[in-house]
Amino acid sequence: MFRLDEKRVFITGGGGGIGRAAALMFAAFGAHVVVLDRDLSAAEAVRREVAEAGGAATASALDVTHEADILAVFATMEREVGGIDILVNNAGISIRRPSTELSLEDWNSVVSVNLTGMFLCSRTAARSWIGRAAPGVVINTASIMSFSGGGLHPNVSYQSTKAGVVNLTRTLAVEWADNDIRVNAVAPTWVRTPLIDHLMADREQMDKIRSLTPLKRLAEPEEVASAMIFLAGPASAMTTGHVLAVDGGYLAK
Repeated sequence: MFRLDEKRVFITGGGGGIGRAAALMFAAFGAHVVVLDRDLSAAEAVRREVAEAGGAATASALDVTHEADILAVFATMEREVGGIDILVNNAGISIRRPSTELSLEDWNSVVSVNLTGMFLCSRTAARSWIGRAAPGVVINTASIMSFSGGGLHPNVSYQSTKAGVVNLTRTLAVEWADNDIRVNAVAPTWVRTPLIDHLMADREQMDKIRSLTPLKRLAEPEEVASAMIFLAGPASAMTTGHVLAVDGGYLAK
């Protein structure tokens, strides 16, 4: 129910953190992984890790803020690996500033990556799935901040776009259900990745995270990737439009 043999998985933001963990885990479950990242050297490093672990992977540079780049890279990668079965929309950025100090340029940068890029990648994948016999799967990376206006610091552009990811997930799930395309999301808590190195180095901030989290710890990237594996395969065949929290109980409080 969890095997993904012969499936082709495209992962944006695949060059590190959750994306890297997802690439390694999808490959371990039998998929051919296409690692996509704005940083080609990071994508190539993950591809090599997958290959060294005995998996199959391809890597390419991709900037999800450029529609023409998405169309070209997806078309090239589909030709190279024979198509796409699962899309993991994991590319994301954060610019943490008080709302009154956040420039329009910074706001637009976060929206372009976290929301518009996710829509464009999803639309491109869906166009290749509609009308074919095999179903398609989209998995989006949301956040516990999709549901909260709080957190550790002001982060309005990130929280707004991640809230948008939740309803983008639901809307596309409903719209594409007749085409046997499932769309779900994961909503991680703080995850032990380079993105939060500054927090992990701050004992006071780490203590606050633990106090906010019933399980009293950060999530590991592999724990988020495991949730993606469930949402990608036959075990979740009746699940669409759902946001799966991987949060140590944060949203239950």
